Amino acid sequence: MPTAISKEKIDLSSENNTKDLANQIINKIKVGDIVFFYGEMGVGKTTFIKYLINAFQKKNNLKLSEVTSPTFNLLNEYEINQVKIHHYDLFRLKSAEDVKNLNLFESYSKAITLIEWPQIIKEKPKNLIEFKFNYEDDHKKRSVQIKGLNLS
Repeated sequence: MPTAISKEKIDLSSENNTKDLANQIINKIKVGDIVFFYGEMGVGKTTFIKYLINAFQKKNNLKLSEVTSPTFNLLNEYEINQVKIHHYDLFRLKSAEDVKNLNLFESYSKAITLIEWPQIIKEKPKNLIEFKFNYEDDHKKRSVQIKGLNLS
């Protein structure tokens, strides 16, 4: 299980900690949840999402997918039995109007929606979970703060 750096931060300095956290929360994230991932480029957002999606696949005895950032196509979709996971990357979007055109939240009740770079979204949806990834000290350590999800 990942260890805490401080009261509210979880240490993700190693890939094993990142993988352990993903395995820990797969039973807490459910269809209808929308998860925002904040943090600088390279801090571990996509790596965490890869482990999260792979943990769902492993739990359902499915072949593990190669999970990559949908930076250029904006959306990667994964189907895990009857559950769809929508993985968005909004890094290249320039305006809130671009977000409206994506209809991000149109079918959220039938999927788990994971969104990297959500800063451009004006109105936060219900069922929101937020992951804020940070570099600590000299960029060798990483942490995440989670809001909207009970880990106990």
